[in-house]
Amino acid sequence: MYDFTVAFLSALLVGLAVTSGVLLRRRLHRQRAAAEPRVDDDAVQSILREGVLETEEEEPLDLGEIEEEERRFWSESWDEPEEM
Repeated sequence: MYDFTVAFLSALLVGLAVTSGVLLRRRLHRQRAAAEPRVDDDAVQSILREGVLETEEEEPLDLGEIEEEERRFWSESWDEPEEM
């Protein structure tokens, strides 16, 4: 009876691990597919007409703004820790 219980629980854990792996892989694949930019025929025609394609995606990071924020952050004065 003990051997059956150990084998059953081991098989159950392996099954859970495999199921979790499959679900994680499927979720990551869907996220990656949704994040890829899509350029369809209408977008190509817009590029040919106007020379540029405007999308509703977020703007790229402004490296100058990031650098300024980092400089401001590190220039702040810090309170010394209290001694106990």
